[in-house]
Amino acid sequence: MAELTAFGYHPGASILHRLDPRFKLGGLIAASLTVLDSGIAALGLWSAACAILLVKTGVSMPRLLRELRYFGVLILFVFVARALSAGGDPLVRFWGIGPSRQGMMEGAVAGWRLGLVVLLGLLLMATTRSWQVKAAVESLLRPVPFIPHKRAATMIGLLLRFIPQILTAARETADAQRARCIGNRRNPVFRLVKLTVPLLRKIFLDADRLAVAMDARCYTEDRSTPLLAAAAGDWAFLAAVGALSAIAWILPGL
Repeated sequence: MAELTAFGYHPGASILHRLDPRFKLGGLIAASLTVLDSGIAALGLWSAACAILLVKTGVSMPRLLRELRYFGVLILFVFVARALSAGGDPLVRFWGIGPSRQGMMEGAVAGWRLGLVVLLGLLLMATTRSWQVKAAVESLLRPVPFIPHKRAATMIGLLLRFIPQILTAARETADAQRARCIGNRRNPVFRLVKLTVPLLRKIFLDADRLAVAMDARCYTEDRSTPLLAAAAGDWAFLAAVGALSAIAWILPGL
């Protein structure tokens, strides 16, 4: 069994835990689309809402920050790329390339948006079991023509099930490499290869074993789906997300 991680399901009795997964998935999509087009004031509002919900779900903040360091590298890359590519008043120049004040501001906002989208996804994963997400995706895709909703739902459910195992495998591989003093090598490419190759091999072997086990048990996508029933709290949650999205659209941008 995979070790509990910040990106896995956390048992609890919070408001998000009790919500219908369809409403949580719809709220995640609406909030993510709004965040990607929000300004600084709206991002501050969304950040406060995410912080409150994270505390309520019981996610360990030290573990969360430790596991988000990989996303921090991506956010840093987005910030640097935006700071160097956007026009504006240059701060320094080296061989005609340098960050600008406007570029750094845009890069910071872009990184902020990306980080909030990651936190919104984490809230869904921390409060929703994989079978609930599968049932929600299947229910939402059923009316859409030409899409195998059962197959798509099964794939997404397996993906969510695998994410904590991938993170655990990455941590175990990194610990094994540190025990062999791989981190003391100066060549960053060598360190990256020694980390990614064993990790990818383990991930593919685990996926292959899962496929064999499912085939041996005659697993098919035509399985009974748990019934989902909406309550008044689900509609209230969706209304709250809609209200926050409307406020975010009204608030001034950059």
